Amino acid sequence: MNTSDPRRLITIARETGETEMAQPLDLAQRVRDLRKAQGWTLEQAANQAGLARSTLSKIENGQMSPTYDALKKLAVGLQISVPQLFTQPKREQVNGRMAVTRSGEGTAHATTTYEHELLAETLTKKQMLPYRAQVRARSVDEFDGWVRHDGEEFLYVLTGTIKLYTEFYEPVEMRRGDSAYYDASMGHNVISTSSEDATILWVTSLA
Repeated sequence: MNTSDPRRLITIARETGETEMAQPLDLAQRVRDLRKAQGWTLEQAANQAGLARSTLSKIENGQMSPTYDALKKLAVGLQISVPQLFTQPKREQVNGRMAVTRSGEGTAHATTTYEHELLAETLTKKQMLPYRAQVRARSVDEFDGWVRHDGEEFLYVLTGTIKLYTEFYEPVEMRRGDSAYYDASMGHNVISTSSEDATILWVTSLA
């Protein structure tokens, strides 16, 4: 199996994190944070929820305990469920991370079967590993067995046609615009079936 395939890197790309004890939820702060996450003013959020601006202001400032009816309106307006209003966010704040990779500016990584272009490399501790691949292989015999790794994987055909081989399913012919989502611990390989090398977008989860 190709140990130089970027998908093999996911086994060492995981980061460990510290767990924190849950803190009591401040509903007023939670509602304010959810509103700001939408980029809404008090007026806009109140209109979305069908509440008076003064009512929402009092809720956000802890001056009023909302009724269940008001909670339902808030949830609908904020596009979440009522339980999510009382769910502690996993992170204390939004860090606003983003990476833009211009066409052709990803890091190239060639193997005998694929030519990968790694994307969003400037971001560390990613939850996904995105890359574009030019599929060189024309036969599964070119692979040293199945490729398999932890996580899940999404494949989208950008150009050409391919055949997706998996351990437990019949081979699938795919063309531009087709996609597949599968358990990456299941053996899988991809070959080009078009005259020119096909190109695909691969996104692999790191969890």
